[in-house]
Amino acid sequence: MFRTFALSLAFALPVPVLADQTGTILNDHVLSGFDELAVSSAALSNAAQESCVASSEPLRAAYATAFDAWTGVSHLRFGPTETDNRGFALAFWPDSRGSTPKTLSGLIADQDPVVDDPEAFQSVSIAGRGFYALEYLLFDDRLSALGDADYRCALVQAIARDIAGTSRAINQDWQTHYAELMQSPHKGGVYQTQAEVLQEFYKALDTGLQINADLRLGRPLGTFDKPRPKRAEAWRSGRSLWHVQVSLKHLRTLAALLAAGDAELAQSLDIKFEAALTKAAVLDDPDFSGVATPAGRFRVETLQQTINDIRTEVTQLLGPTLGVSVGFNSLDGD
Repeated sequence: MFRTFALSLAFALPVPVLADQTGTILNDHVLSGFDELAVSSAALSNAAQESCVASSEPLRAAYATAFDAWTGVSHLRFGPTETDNRGFALAFWPDSRGSTPKTLSGLIADQDPVVDDPEAFQSVSIAGRGFYALEYLLFDDRLSALGDADYRCALVQAIARDIAGTSRAINQDWQTHYAELMQSPHKGGVYQTQAEVLQEFYKALDTGLQINADLRLGRPLGTFDKPRPKRAEAWRSGRSLWHVQVSLKHLRTLAALLAAGDAELAQSLDIKFEAALTKAAVLDDPDFSGVATPAGRFRVETLQQTINDIRTEVTQLLGPTLGVSVGFNSLDGD
């Protein structure tokens, strides 16, 4: 989904990169976020074991909480999240070819016994795993009623259990060794200097902003003549706008931590994030279906531009202040 990022150190404006800054980012943003994901995903699995029917309110509530936790760390697409394609196993989107409903339909039609073996289920296509697959089974009119009810139940439970296992593995890797790799870079290590660590977090911030502007908002916007509201993320569960809001709140925290050494810049970024969150809060278009009207489209475009303004400031001011710059950072997919 993502092309390779190429960042280069820009030593024209060097700023010492302190280990305690890395520690603060890890503790206040990364480790806490992945721990929350692991805990909420375990609760989701437990809820699915208690009640696996699509209309179960406890199951849907647990799903929402766990999905929120993933959205809050979804920009941290490196290290443990990257291992074994765990990030895509949790969240395969955009799905421009409709692979998720096809995979789920196939499993249900065949009543594939893979659902009974948690280890074997990891071999299922990533299109049939994770939060978006579960959304189909809980909120899609066709798939939530397709085939044998007992098998659908087993499939819901298998996906929820798999989400919990993947989240637990990511969190364990962060807690047991990857955080230490970032906290103590050394020659020959994954990170050789604190500058490289900082570069990774800066890249994550830029990535998150671009995902919001180009994918979460750009996909449903389509073109003026042909808006694409059904391309919005998680529109079936009415979470499209909410994901933008959750993501922006977490990115705001990361931006503040990265800009902590420059009070003026930190305040400027905070004002811009506040403006974006305010626009999102009054949008009143949870699934972005409003993009089909000129007025609704204008409101979403305004939010998109506000996010792009943040990204411009991150690139033009925060990057040089930190001593890093983005050489290339664009997303694949339509």
